[in-house]
Amino acid sequence: MLKPEKGKMSSLHSNPALRAAGFLLAFTALSCAEIDPAATPPLSADAIVQKLMAANASRAASLRGYQGRRVYRLEYHGMWGSHSAQITVDASYSAPDKKEFKIISEDGSRILINRVLMKLLSSEQEAQLQQNRKELEISPENYRFTLDEIQHTAAGDYYILNLTPKGKSRYLYRGKVWVDAHDFAVVRMEGEPQKNPSMWVSHTQIAYRWAKEDGFWLPVRNQSETDVRMGGGRAFLTIDYSNYQITGVNRLASGKSGDEHQALPDPAVVTADPH
Repeated sequence: MLKPEKGKMSSLHSNPALRAAGFLLAFTALSCAEIDPAATPPLSADAIVQKLMAANASRAASLRGYQGRRVYRLEYHGMWGSHSAQITVDASYSAPDKKEFKIISEDGSRILINRVLMKLLSSEQEAQLQQNRKELEISPENYRFTLDEIQHTAAGDYYILNLTPKGKSRYLYRGKVWVDAHDFAVVRMEGEPQKNPSMWVSHTQIAYRWAKEDGFWLPVRNQSETDVRMGGGRAFLTIDYSNYQITGVNRLASGKSGDEHQALPDPAVVTADPH
């Protein structure tokens, strides 16, 4: 084996540029090992949707019930001035289609509470009807899908799908959904209803987020911004969901269930119409 002459260092150790290059190569190799974009396969939009539907069916068949707390906050700014209202609600779900709400507190404008926030709760119960739930599902029957991109983040990888509604149902959206690449669950949606929920509404932009709670993906935050026709003005609605408790799980579920799938919200449930 050849040895460097005494009193001399090898070229790698004696040359700072080479030494820095060696460190850079080592760091790059370690970084590639930790963050490997190839770990998320480039699936087609159709393949992503099929996996999403299968995972949703399995989760829906397993979830028998849950309860949680919601805080609804509404602000309206227009020609009649600025007004706000807030209600806190305890909500419960029992499979296959029962939702119940208990008002814990109310604060602010009585008109906004009675004409808007209470109406959101009754609209959500109506949306639980089986036919309505089918129209809310993210499925090839309701949408055309295209893959926008694969997003790599510190929190995980996501398939971003563009949604183009089929038909003219008032329950459909035009926008994007973020699908978790590991669980095949929708974690985020941004878009607008293809039909305005009310003749008094000219435009609504909605952002919706889900999070994993005890193995199930449940809503955690909704934000919507609505332009109002009559009297002009703008309404801002925020719904925060917390304190989830899973009250029923079927561990032997086959995944073939017509119960509550992870679906997009009824536009009437997340749109503030102050009329």
